[in-house]
Amino acid sequence: MKKTFTKFALAGLMASTMIGGAAADDDTIKVGILHSLSGTMAISETTLKDAMLMLIEEQNKKGGLLGKKLEAVVVDPASDWPLFAEKARELIEVNGVDAVFGCWTSVSRKSVLPVFEELNSLLFYPVQYEGEESQRNVFYTGAAPNQQAIPAVDYLMNEEGVERWVLAGTDYVYPRTTNKILEAYLKSKGVAEEDIMINYTPFGHSDWQTIVSDIKTFGSGGKKTAVVSTINGDANVPFYKELANAGIKAEDIPVVAFSVGEEELAGLDTGPLVGHLAAWNYFQSADTDINAEFIDAWHAFIGDEDRVTNDPMEAHFIGFNMWVEAVEKAGTTDPDAVIDAIVGVSVPNLTGGYSAMMPNHHITKPVLIGEIQDDGQFETVWETSGTVVGDAWSDYLEGSKDLISDWRAPLSCGNFNTATGKCGGSGS
Repeated sequence: MKKTFTKFALAGLMASTMIGGAAADDDTIKVGILHSLSGTMAISETTLKDAMLMLIEEQNKKGGLLGKKLEAVVVDPASDWPLFAEKARELIEVNGVDAVFGCWTSVSRKSVLPVFEELNSLLFYPVQYEGEESQRNVFYTGAAPNQQAIPAVDYLMNEEGVERWVLAGTDYVYPRTTNKILEAYLKSKGVAEEDIMINYTPFGHSDWQTIVSDIKTFGSGGKKTAVVSTINGDANVPFYKELANAGIKAEDIPVVAFSVGEEELAGLDTGPLVGHLAAWNYFQSADTDINAEFIDAWHAFIGDEDRVTNDPMEAHFIGFNMWVEAVEKAGTTDPDAVIDAIVGVSVPNLTGGYSAMMPNHHITKPVLIGEIQDDGQFETVWETSGTVVGDAWSDYLEGSKDLISDWRAPLSCGNFNTATGKCGGSGS
């Protein structure tokens, strides 16, 4: 099954997009878009807002959903984490949306979780995250750690012979939790504590000279060394530049990044980054008919053939189509009915296969390792033979390894403890 994309009229779409609390006609189904259009995260999240507008317009070209047109309701939480919760409540209570697609950072997602639970609405979250969470009202269409971080480490260990590890991240919940999982995983593989270096820096960190010098020293002990990077945002630019300044080449100490994609590389001098790696579940360079159609549709919609696609955009593509299919299956947009209907729904992804929604509200995804090219694209150097099921709870952390999530009756639990036979609650 392939989705065929048509040309889109941006002006017409924007005219039908609701901003804030405008009233919608009764013959529309309202879809909330909760992405920052201002502030520090706007550079990443605005693209996801645009991708959602494209997907909604395409669905309307097909006749809408349940005989009704879809209407986008766009709000701007402005990269302000508490404001995400306020805007989520506005979307649900004031605008009456039937589902919300949004958030980027884990702190913004955690900010809105109580709202979606209280008001029993649906959130589709499209960005890779640290796991350790499963909420009944949330569908996690980005990668869990076992769909990105763990396979990346396996690749470096098995294919590149890496023995020493630098876990470098921005100082917030996603890098800290991911690195906690990775440290436990590496030790389970026999890696000694002295062969693991962990470092955190604030958002926007720019002075990397001392840290890169430490990395170079750490990697000079005769063992193959790699950097596993959860460095986020614009701090990546001076980080890679300093690696080059220090004479650290990709073949000497490779960096595999979890937050550097096509969007982050666009417009940058990619010279210092060429040869380094990134782990994602989608690259724009995927050579499939459905991806070519998606890229063509994106360029036509946005009016700029230089605009790239990226992994979180594909996650929205998958999540939106899953929601549409679940609504059609249930015959209603009622959240409880959609939650029941969506488990097991399978839709095409952009890499040529299918992704399915699992009982833990995570999806199946292929895992790709890509090498950065001088044109800002990625050449896939390794991929899983099939899709990987997202694991809400890490097998390598005490307190998590005994937990499973299954939102189907009769279990209906996000953190069921298999050791005690008890549900710990709604999951968080």
